[in-house]
Order: sequence, then structure tokens, then C-alpha cells
Amino acid sequence: MSNNDSISSDSAQPKPPIVYFGSTPEEQQVGVRKLVDLFYDEMDQNPSFERIRNLHPVHLDHSREKFYLFLSGWLGGPDLYSPQFGHPRLRMRHMPFPISSEDRDQWLLCMVNALRSMQLPEKVIEGLMLSFFRTADWMRNKPDPEGSAKGLNTISIKGE
Repeated sequence: MSNNDSISSDSAQPKPPIVYFGSTPEEQQVGVRKLVDLFYDEMDQNPSFERIRNLHPVHLDHSREKFYLFLSGWLGGPDLYSPQFGHPRLRMRHMPFPISSEDRDQWLLCMVNALRSMQLPEKVIEGLMLSFFRTADWMRNKPDPEGSAKGLNTISIKGE
């Protein structure tokens, strides 16, 4: 998601998603860190996400930090990732990990659960999840296993 994407259509000027994470730049960065921690805690502690958890290192500290740095800029805050690691090149960086639709869906469910834990407005969550889905779907690099579900249940994202 870029600074030009609008989450809310109720204002003339599009707002970057980061504004929903706090009223000051400092609070926003704390909010992004909280989202990252909720996301990885969900992945790490919920047995339903064992498949996606197993694609990550045993210790998640480095993953948490890199995701925080990336999300800061992705949500419209300061670009903390590129000065340290260069262009994100997400697909290239994820190629070593076999990612199917089921992996994508588990990642997305961890994220929607984390966003809901933050009690953001549902319209903000829906907008973010649409952007997250587009990115996560692009990360798929492995054929889906025979007989597997090939799509995320949208009801679980919309909370219906």
C-alpha cells in the first residue's frame, strides 16, 4: 500500500493507513510494532498456523524486526527498511520458501487476527487486508497440493 491509497472514502484527502495506528509519529511506530508482535504471537502460539510457522526460523526476533521496518513504510510511515536492506524485492526474497495458497491463507489469517486485536475500524481492516491479499498472493511460488482449498474464505476476513 502506498501513501496514495485511500483506506477511507469519507474524506477528500486520502489518509495513509499509518494514521490509524496513533496520533503522533511516535505513537504510530509503537502501533506498527504492536501489530507485528500480535501477528507473530498469533503465528507462534496458535497451533492452527503450524504450517506457516514452520516456514520461519525458530527464533522470530529477526523476522519481527525486518517486518516492522518494512511495514512502517508500507503503511505510509517512514521508510525504515530500504536504507538498511535496499529495495524490498518481496517475491525474490520469499523464493527460497515454498509458499502455496494454504500458506498464503494462514499468513493472512494471522494478520487479520492481529489487526482485529488492535481494534481498528473494520473498514480500515478490510482495506488493509485487500492490499495484504494482493501482496501475499504474489508471494505464492509452489503449486497447491492436490485436493487442497485454493482460496481464502472471505467471510473470515470480513468478520461475517
